[in-house]
Amino acid sequence: MTAEEFNSLLGLCQFLPGPNVANLSIAVGSRYQGIRGAVAAVTGLFGGPLLIVLLLGLLYDRYGQLPQAQGLLRGVAAVGCGLLFGTAWRMALALKLKRLFLPFTLAVFVAVAVLRWPMPVVMVGLLSLSGGVAYAYLRRKAAP
Repeated sequence: MTAEEFNSLLGLCQFLPGPNVANLSIAVGSRYQGIRGAVAAVTGLFGGPLLIVLLLGLLYDRYGQLPQAQGLLRGVAAVGCGLLFGTAWRMALALKLKRLFLPFTLAVFVAVAVLRWPMPVVMVGLLSLSGGVAYAYLRRKAAP
């Protein structure tokens, strides 16, 4: 599966109700191995982490008040932010973003991450504007 196919499938799965990662695992598993692949993908996706989280919950219940545990949790949160940023960066590079749409990407980031505006409001607000710009761009590109 190419990066472009993956991003396309991810976009489709984001419109479906439910967690995106579960939808994506079902779609990929189903694509390659049918219903068995979908079941195996979901089980593999959630089975191991479920056991790990249960174990970590037991450990936190017992040792969570220790200063070392609190420091560990702060470090894990920073790592999570870095992983999220790295994933978003790789996806953006795979999409070969055009300079035309970079301001919209930055506007969404600033509005949601810096100004703390609600994501649905930002998306609806920028959807019509970016759609209009894309339409004008494609129309101009198709013109002889």
